[in-house]
Amino acid sequence: MSALNKVFHLSEFNTNPRTEIIAGLTTFVTMAYIIIVNQAILSQTGIPAGAVILATCIAAAVGTGMMVIANVPYAQAPGMGLNAFFTFTVVFGMGFSWQEALAMVFICGIINFAVTVTSLRKHIIASIPKVLQYAVGAGIGIFIAYIGLKDAGLLSFTIDPGNYLMLGTGDPATTTIVSNASAVPAIVTFDALPLIMAVLSIALMVVLVANKVPGGILISIIVSTLVAIPLGLVDVSTLGFTAGLADSFTQLGSVFGASVTAIPSLFADPAKILIVLATVFAFSLTDIFDTIGTFIGTGRSTGVFSEEEIDNIAASRGFKTRLDKALLADSLATSIGSLFGTSNTTTYVESAAGIGAGGRTGLTALTTAVCFLISIIFAPFVLLVPGWATAPALIVVGVLMVAPLKNIEWEKLEDAIPAFFAATMMAFFYSISTGIAIGFIFYCLVKIFKGKVKEIHPILAVVTLLFLLNFVVLALI
Repeated sequence: MSALNKVFHLSEFNTNPRTEIIAGLTTFVTMAYIIIVNQAILSQTGIPAGAVILATCIAAAVGTGMMVIANVPYAQAPGMGLNAFFTFTVVFGMGFSWQEALAMVFICGIINFAVTVTSLRKHIIASIPKVLQYAVGAGIGIFIAYIGLKDAGLLSFTIDPGNYLMLGTGDPATTTIVSNASAVPAIVTFDALPLIMAVLSIALMVVLVANKVPGGILISIIVSTLVAIPLGLVDVSTLGFTAGLADSFTQLGSVFGASVTAIPSLFADPAKILIVLATVFAFSLTDIFDTIGTFIGTGRSTGVFSEEEIDNIAASRGFKTRLDKALLADSLATSIGSLFGTSNTTTYVESAAGIGAGGRTGLTALTTAVCFLISIIFAPFVLLVPGWATAPALIVVGVLMVAPLKNIEWEKLEDAIPAFFAATMMAFFYSISTGIAIGFIFYCLVKIFKGKVKEIHPILAVVTLLFLLNFVVLALI
């Protein structure tokens, strides 16, 4: 006890080893779904599934372990929303390879580290109006929930004849169909067992989460998968534990470092440089808001961070406070995670579960980190989980993320208009960065024509101009 107390200052925060360890386990079981869901999202880009699982576990273990330096009970892992942006916007939407997307994440980590060290990160955060911070966080939640509905197979799209373009050879396996606004979404007909199972999985997860069952998301995924085995929806005959684990490490070896070696190709085409820079910015901005929202949202009410730390974030110098050190740890985690082959590593809001269980120090974080390392040996079993079993996690996490909408004064139109566009356009246009851009543009537009130009921070004005320039460049190429 004395050794742990000396390292983690347990008595100072009125806690003990037992409470901290239980809190760490609680945080892990609450967020361990990311091992499955991150693989389901990132592997669609072509990154080997086994490599993604290991990269997720390692990035979470290393990132969470670094929180020990700040002596705070927060856990890190590849961020939901950020992995969706990586896959569906950067790779599928913009056409970058997964290696180039990892390179952007690596650069994002370097930038976030530099911005944090120079205190510029704090000033950037201070320049973004709170109404847009709330809207961006909620918008990512809506976007994730929409992806979950699609992954569950619950949506169908009808396209009018003659209003689509086929790109490819005509083979359904290799042809992409591009449609215009005539595509109309609708709910599917529940005439197949996987669709019925998807609905039941959503219902189970909702019930567990609504009743605040610890690890409810993970429990639902496991139960759904186990039920699917006797129904013939999961094939376990080819599972080889040892071989699977060995294959995963082999795959990880082929992915490790790709984020660095792919950097030159990002800037090989001058016409795409602005797009690359804008995308890196979108990664950074989302990463920053994820972290700050989690720290501020949970730290103030629980006492993990003092009122003085939070209120004077822009004025603090160096890395003397726990909040400053936590921001530094978060900025380092992204680049480290990209080296192993995963999207941005960020601080998880699920850390609140461990804090609610009494976690107050880095011992909670250390416990969670060890759990992620141990989970590596179960990696091959993760591959058995069907997509419709993980899709409910996206929907439920999306629900949890829209809570900031309650902080917006909707009767105040000059706030409601930019907030609405920032929160909804992400899902409508299937792009987080587009939603952010449109929110910024409408915020500045409303302020300008209401004669409140002085309320627009100079940094926000510059960022908005960059977004507008990005739209122009995309239209010209």
